[in-house]
Amino acid sequence: MKNAKAALFDLDGVIVDTAEYHFMAWKEIAAGFGYALSRSDNEKLKGVSRVDSLKKMLHWAQREISAAEFEELLAQKNEQYLSLISQMTTVHILPGITDGLKLLKRGGVKIALGSASKNGRTLLKQLEIIHFFDAIIDGNDVKKSKPDPEVFTKGSQAVGIPPEACLVFEDSYAGIEAAHAAGIKAVGIGKPDNLPNADMCYESFEKITAVELEKLFSLSVY
Repeated sequence: MKNAKAALFDLDGVIVDTAEYHFMAWKEIAAGFGYALSRSDNEKLKGVSRVDSLKKMLHWAQREISAAEFEELLAQKNEQYLSLISQMTTVHILPGITDGLKLLKRGGVKIALGSASKNGRTLLKQLEIIHFFDAIIDGNDVKKSKPDPEVFTKGSQAVGIPPEACLVFEDSYAGIEAAHAAGIKAVGIGKPDNLPNADMCYESFEKITAVELEKLFSLSVY
């Protein structure tokens, strides 16, 4: 995985940890139609779009609802989630991310966001790191959610770097599958047992040293 020219970042679980907020919001929505959402269920929703997440939960609950009710639940979930994340600031950026972004930017590496979240731009602005990104592809820009490769294919195209010269940083199994389907190698961020399909894995971005980033992207860290 040497000589990568572009870094494509997932948002939730890689740049900032909003997983707990998603879980809290979805758990309340699921309770409304009589389903007790578990943390193990929530793991299966990582990297999945809001629409597909709700479809999965309704399937687990063996419930059917009208199209109007479906749209209303999507809106309620997003309102709850936005309320929970509205107080997030730079202190919530996961360790190692800001230094990593600075290093990649100095080295001329193209940086893109590839996230299922429709709040990607909002969060990056809130975290004051949006200026590092050459392109932002989020849930507003894609029709298919991970493991479909659309988000990373579009990210590669947006920064003008071919897939084989990109590298994805992901915390979900579905996200890594999406990267591979796009022809891009993926670095897993999280527990290796949860990400057996990653090309390489670190428990957090902080564990990736400057020297290792230099090797992955052929940068000079000096």
